[in-house]
Amino acid sequence: MTAEATLPSTSASPTARQVWTRARGVVLALVILLAAAVAIAAIRSGDQHGRLDPRSADPYGSRAVAELLADRGVSTRVVTTLSEARTAAGPDTTLLITVPDLLTHRQQSLLYAATESSGGRTVLIAAESPSIGTLAPGVTADPALSFDSKLTPGCGLPAARRAGAADTGGIRYTTSVFKADSCYPSDGLPTLVRVPAASGNGDTVVLGAPDILYNDRLDEQGNASLALQLLGSRSHLVWYLPSLSDDSATDTGDHTFMDLLPSGWLWGTLQLFIAAALAAFWRARRLGPLVPERLPVAIRASETVEGRARLYRKANARDRAAAALRSTTRTRLAPLVGVPVAQAHAPEALLPALSAHLRNDGQALHVLLFGPPPRDDAALISLADQLDALEREVRRP
Repeated sequence: MTAEATLPSTSASPTARQVWTRARGVVLALVILLAAAVAIAAIRSGDQHGRLDPRSADPYGSRAVAELLADRGVSTRVVTTLSEARTAAGPDTTLLITVPDLLTHRQQSLLYAATESSGGRTVLIAAESPSIGTLAPGVTADPALSFDSKLTPGCGLPAARRAGAADTGGIRYTTSVFKADSCYPSDGLPTLVRVPAASGNGDTVVLGAPDILYNDRLDEQGNASLALQLLGSRSHLVWYLPSLSDDSATDTGDHTFMDLLPSGWLWGTLQLFIAAALAAFWRARRLGPLVPERLPVAIRASETVEGRARLYRKANARDRAAAALRSTTRTRLAPLVGVPVAQAHAPEALLPALSAHLRNDGQALHVLLFGPPPRDDAALISLADQLDALEREVRRP
């Protein structure tokens, strides 16, 4: 008894091997997902590297058209920030915006203010709502796309008539601007629109697809002629490649975070909240008192004890098993020696009454009923035997 009091406590914390066994499935799944993401990114970035970049010779780059413009005396300068694009706007400059939809609403407004009365030309590639409404007022993008590859001019714009058929299919537009040129129609709606400026000689050209600027499509149809005429009408070409690293992209002005969230996200969040509340109400316990139900199968008490013991052993929880044995023994012994059950777990109440009943050593009883956890399974079994013997001795008449 006395030697058992000095035994160290047994920890119920899982070992490193147990943690790895439980988590290896999740770790393996994460590794597979990461590998798949890297593979997909590598595959998709192979052909699209340098897309619409006049310095790129890849199939989806635009170096060929930049070289042809240089042969005709048109200089090409690449910019990646809004401030550079606004500064470059002028009567002798064509500003090409490759991805208008990547710009924030504030960037689009500032850019339109700089180009509206500059006298130069602005070319928008595949602009959709709402960017088209800000950068080219009076022009609206149709939600239905054009899947036709080769389209004919169908308008009086000199550049389109000289180029002939071209690969302009993509986004279709409608316009309410007077004297606007609507070219290359698909099912009645144009895929190229030229909107003259309200004052001066400037204009805005909206192109539904970037195909005529790609290196591998430039020699097809009248793509080269149309691209050179649209981009070479001024002596300078500013090629604007919007970048997410541009400081102006994070400048929200006077808008708050909630102003930046589209209304669809707010309504979607509300719908998810309502759905979660309904699901919780559906899965929750029914209102009212509990209704007792008979178990479909009668389970013997010995099987329950054995199953719980196996769980304790699997978790290496000898301290919890010993605590359960001692607590149950104290609860059964207290009424036998005249101690209320409420005080069964108080050593100062139980031990004196138990010692007087057995005329035994109080220190040994303290170690047996309130001592530290056993050090191993053998000590746990010995503790169970000693508790059983103690209870039999108290019950003996």
